[in-house]
Amino acid sequence: MRRITLLAAWIAVAAAILAAPLGASSSFPEKIALPDGFRPEGVAIKGHTFYVGSIPTGAIYRGDLRTGEGSIINPGATTGRASIGVEYHRGLLFVAGGPTGKGFVYSARTGDLLATYTFFTPTGPGQTFVNDVVVARGGAYFTDSVRPFLYRVSRGQVTAIPLTGAIMYGPGNNANGIDKTANGKTLIIVQSNVGKLFTVNRRTGVTREIVLNEPVVNGDGILPDGHRTLYVVQNRDNKVAVVRLGKRLTSGTVVAHLTDPDFDVPTTIDEFGKRLYAVNARFGTVPNPDTAEYWLAQFRKASGR
Repeated sequence: MRRITLLAAWIAVAAAILAAPLGASSSFPEKIALPDGFRPEGVAIKGHTFYVGSIPTGAIYRGDLRTGEGSIINPGATTGRASIGVEYHRGLLFVAGGPTGKGFVYSARTGDLLATYTFFTPTGPGQTFVNDVVVARGGAYFTDSVRPFLYRVSRGQVTAIPLTGAIMYGPGNNANGIDKTANGKTLIIVQSNVGKLFTVNRRTGVTREIVLNEPVVNGDGILPDGHRTLYVVQNRDNKVAVVRLGKRLTSGTVVAHLTDPDFDVPTTIDEFGKRLYAVNARFGTVPNPDTAEYWLAQFRKASGR
């Protein structure tokens, strides 16, 4: 009888643990403060460590998801640097340089700037905006929201690949967030101004539309989860679309939208287990972005993921 009683007690304890809300533990804070005036945009997570870049200076901040503590590991520069999309890969941080027309590579351990790649040299404002980056099959691929090109960096060499096929560039932000399929063979991008998704052949730049049941306008960072789920951050709409992709990536269905009270123009997301983290750029919502508060917001994946 005592064994049965002890077994029942253990079952009750296990059930209580499983039923506990995600944020119930004192670790993994649901809101992680970044330095005031940091003006973040991109986030990358490796293990319980996160990396966030600063738009105007290119500074890199590294922190711990368990404690919320962190520090700046590269101070950036007053000119010639910017940090938009951020990708972690094998101890390196690949960073999209926005209006500089460049891509940067940093050491994730020391924060040292290891390489700079020039994709396009602007002679005036608004001519280029290198927005996001993903590493896939031996190369780093960068989007440009103004110029219809995919920039590939492989073995230190830069190749500008014209985007052709279904995508049509227009006014506003075009190709923005980029990621890869589970096998790494195919790239996926979101076109912000029209809310469309496309697959991209990483060798030729030929695009094919993933036809959606509704547009994901203001689509920014994207994050695949397994083979069939894609999260699309809709920045100024303060929500994340959950897209169920078709098997051949020719179609997709927006099945849900995730929101959170701590969203304030989220731009990009990354994951740690069943947790998602969004960096809030707060575009247009604060009177002085150079002194404003910024943070990461933790929220849960869609049900079943």
